[in-house]
Amino acid sequence: MNRSAKYIITLLFIFSSCYITAQEAYKPMADIEAFKSKLTAMSESTNSITSNFVQEKNLVVLSEKIISKGKFYFKKENNIRWEYLEPYKYLIIIANDKLYTRDDKNQKQYDIQSNKMFQEMNRFISGCIQGDILKNDKDYATEYFESSKLYYVKLVPRAEKMKQMLNEVQIYFDKNDLTVSRLKMVESGEDYTKIDFFNKKLNVEIPFEKFIFK
Repeated sequence: MNRSAKYIITLLFIFSSCYITAQEAYKPMADIEAFKSKLTAMSESTNSITSNFVQEKNLVVLSEKIISKGKFYFKKENNIRWEYLEPYKYLIIIANDKLYTRDDKNQKQYDIQSNKMFQEMNRFISGCIQGDILKNDKDYATEYFESSKLYYVKLVPRAEKMKQMLNEVQIYFDKNDLTVSRLKMVESGEDYTKIDFFNKKLNVEIPFEKFIFK
């Protein structure tokens, strides 16, 4: 994999109204098919999502966690905007089979269709946000759990290329509206990226200008 691809994939993993506490007690999910049906219904009825997010990046080589804050936008079909606001400004847009990145010094554009890994990552991100990723279990070994407030799904990649990047993915869904409340990517060892979503709003009008790279 070339350096640009590795860089973008790393950025995509450094992303994801409740914070999840350590006191949540999880047990095996009682009715997996009912959960999948409700998730599918939510996905089909949701045309847009806006949310604030707090991202925590933990690297064994660093003594402190890296905390970032920003705004997330999603609009069907597969239009995604990650807008990092603190402690630095950074923008990622995925739209029209293109991936755009911009910081204070540089801006770049990548063709998702020209790179199978980018295609997989785009499918993964959209699938996590909409829940579509659970429709195709052959790509992941999947376990289902629940607490009083949340559904929790653990995904372990089967494909070797994905295994090189991820040990597992944890997705937490709010039981009230089936939206993603937390997304955690465990990369290797104790390295992970965790994103909490809050102040979520569904089916609000999002101008398409939000997904145009200027």
